[in-house]
Amino acid sequence: MSKAESYQMYIDGKWVESESREYRESVNPATGEVIALTPDGTRGDVQKAIQAAKKASEWYRYTSVFERSELLLKVMHAVQEAQEELAETLSREQGKPYYTEALGEASAAASQFEECAEQCKWLLNGEALPTRDKNKVVYTKLTPKGVLGIITPWNYPVNIPSEYLAAALATGNTVVWNPASSTTLCAIKLMECLDKAGVPAGVINLVTGRGSVVGDEIAMSNDINGIGFTGSTEVGKTIASKATAKSMLLELGGNGPSIIFEDAKLDLAIPPIASACFDNAGQICCATERILVQRSIYKEVCDRMVAAAEAYVLGDPMVKGVTMGSMNNQSTFQKNIEHAEDGRRRGVKFLTGGKPAEGFERGFYFQPTVVCDVPLDSLYNLDETFGPCAPIFPFDTEEEALRLANCDQWGLVKSVFTQNISRAHTFAEKLESGVVVVNDGNCYLEYHLPFGGSGSKWSGVGRLGGKYALQCMCDIKTICIDIR
Repeated sequence: MSKAESYQMYIDGKWVESESREYRESVNPATGEVIALTPDGTRGDVQKAIQAAKKASEWYRYTSVFERSELLLKVMHAVQEAQEELAETLSREQGKPYYTEALGEASAAASQFEECAEQCKWLLNGEALPTRDKNKVVYTKLTPKGVLGIITPWNYPVNIPSEYLAAALATGNTVVWNPASSTTLCAIKLMECLDKAGVPAGVINLVTGRGSVVGDEIAMSNDINGIGFTGSTEVGKTIASKATAKSMLLELGGNGPSIIFEDAKLDLAIPPIASACFDNAGQICCATERILVQRSIYKEVCDRMVAAAEAYVLGDPMVKGVTMGSMNNQSTFQKNIEHAEDGRRRGVKFLTGGKPAEGFERGFYFQPTVVCDVPLDSLYNLDETFGPCAPIFPFDTEEEALRLANCDQWGLVKSVFTQNISRAHTFAEKLESGVVVVNDGNCYLEYHLPFGGSGSKWSGVGRLGGKYALQCMCDIKTICIDIR
């Protein structure tokens, strides 16, 4: 057994061991070092957490929005105080650079709680409705769904859980939370902040362990009233099939393009596109997975993207000056290798990168990659690579660009760069996506804005962000009163 420190899960206001008495190793993806031992949760642990959440729901749902707002602000301050520790854990367990990304994610997580502290005070109101019957008064109010099952991913293991947990606290729901098994320590450190802030017993319950056990039990339980999940489309479909008739908030995968027309200002276009391809080692659901470029500027864009890719510095995520760390896990690393091998078989031209990075004895380091001459039947076009790769495709006409942009099965975020106002509006309307960004990158986001996939695609249902997340976690109750 490793000498790494062992941790506990959090149920009903207490840190507890799993029923299994077994632990899973949390591993630094950059070094292979075991950094923590975290509980391997069981279905029994989930049921204990659900019962604690049900008991807490009996009273927490009736707290005032002002009480909840005050609680959220306490959590915000606790996360801010722990920013450096959270960032260090992110770097050591997730693999992202401490100075350029991890500190920012920890700060963003605090902002989630601040945002919901404001939103819940003013936006959890219903409306008075007119009636044909003059003796009736009818109004609506938003009521919490009850116990929510929240299942969160490894790519942003502090910020994304904070989106869900903050909205749940704001709306009077209670939670059973299962984080990704490869970033469990990040979740435990965030839970320590919630505990320090005084979140009442049973309101947030953290059950760590494998998604195939803990997540599965959450999805199938009849005592869970709603599911929140961010992750792959494949896993999202599995959860949805098992969580029959439950309320769903699913933020799934993407293969979003950035479209660059010849009139675009490339000095403004290339930096956010490169960021959306290579930040977090490309492990971003709203990443630019395809770059569609009008043929007249195709070579120039290729050259600029190569320069942007080669400017990234790979290395130990804790070292200042490093701007790309290790990918998080073997399966995602292997997927990038497979996409590159598929590209070579199909004649893709590698302008830079395309292989595991040399000079690293351990870790899942993959070279920032730019490719062109990409056939439409390649995995770079058909699948979500989820790595540091920029596949570039030429087009000639608006019609061709629109067809290429909408040919994928996903519809999370798509962007277009043009100075033509008519074209901008046309593409904003016709791009099949939950979010369309004009003249900025796919990863542009503010936390009060609605974020989620198009209903006609496979990128999820519901919306995260501000009042939209709060509304997804509530039911509309219609109240009719006869005043005679």
